[in-house]
Amino acid sequence: MKSACLAATAAILSGAVTIAHGQELIVNSYGGPYEQIIQDAIIKPFEEQFGVSVVYDAVGSSQQDYAKIKATNGRPGFDVVVMTASQSLEGCREGLLEPLSVEIVPNLVHLNAAISAVAGECGAVHELQYLALLYRTDMLEQAPVSWTDLFDERLDKRIVLPTFANIMAAFLTQLMSSVHGGDIDNNIDPGFEAMTRLAAQSIGFEQASAILESYIQDGRVWAMPFWDGRAQLLVDSGAPVDYVLPQEGSIPLIATLNVPVGADNKDLALKFVDFFLEKTSQERWVEGYKVGSARTDIEVSEEARARKITTQADLDALLLPDLTSLAANLSSWGQRWEREVVPAAR
Repeated sequence: MKSACLAATAAILSGAVTIAHGQELIVNSYGGPYEQIIQDAIIKPFEEQFGVSVVYDAVGSSQQDYAKIKATNGRPGFDVVVMTASQSLEGCREGLLEPLSVEIVPNLVHLNAAISAVAGECGAVHELQYLALLYRTDMLEQAPVSWTDLFDERLDKRIVLPTFANIMAAFLTQLMSSVHGGDIDNNIDPGFEAMTRLAAQSIGFEQASAILESYIQDGRVWAMPFWDGRAQLLVDSGAPVDYVLPQEGSIPLIATLNVPVGADNKDLALKFVDFFLEKTSQERWVEGYKVGSARTDIEVSEEARARKITTQADLDALLLPDLTSLAANLSSWGQRWEREVVPAAR
């Protein structure tokens, strides 16, 4: 694999790799609003610039996509896949994802080094979302400012929580641990104690983001943790909601572009990854999908600048987890969640 990677690098540096018109690239990612936005902001401009065709494969979650990569030993039938940094790290360790470098993906040099380090050498970080505090503007006179505002007695039975199968639950537990005297990687006990108390105020748990957001849309819930990108889409829809980045900070959901080692069209896949990381591409993506970027030289609207992760100061304020440690702890933390947190909501 190493020799193949060196050969590909040498070919690119020598100018030997060319993109033939009429080539076809298969990109696997999400459906729903995401699909139309990526088509308009990234795929169509890429097709026009390189004279190629992109087949969009909107099948499966990140976990399902990685399971397919693993089951096929790195030959899943798609050339580029959108996953999270956790799957990127796992796939890299298992030799199923292509290592990326500035020699073959030049725009990697423009990404924040600390964020790239969290994702590992096989993941190109193309977006950041942070865990925000979403709330009903018509039910709460004052906007919440802290994660501890979720414990306000006015929110008793007006909160819904993610199940532990949703990574939001682990992130929220880590944040609560940090807020209550622990930390996000090692001393997690304060987080579980806080989540147990919060569960007693909740109406229960849901796994899917689409179902979680339905609770706040119809007014059953007045506040809840939610990704800032999806929260912004709710705000833009006209729903009586808003969201904040609490004063104690937040943990980012780091999304990556990955290339399976057995991709049929690897050269074009690397071109696509690099194109997605271009300055103008990142600007279109931040404005279109309402997310943040690990590239701090982008020029975006004042609204995006105020609410999204787009500057070095924004990046420095994030709490960055050790995702390898998190992956090792998830099973035991999940069991503890079922023992301590879930029963408290009954």
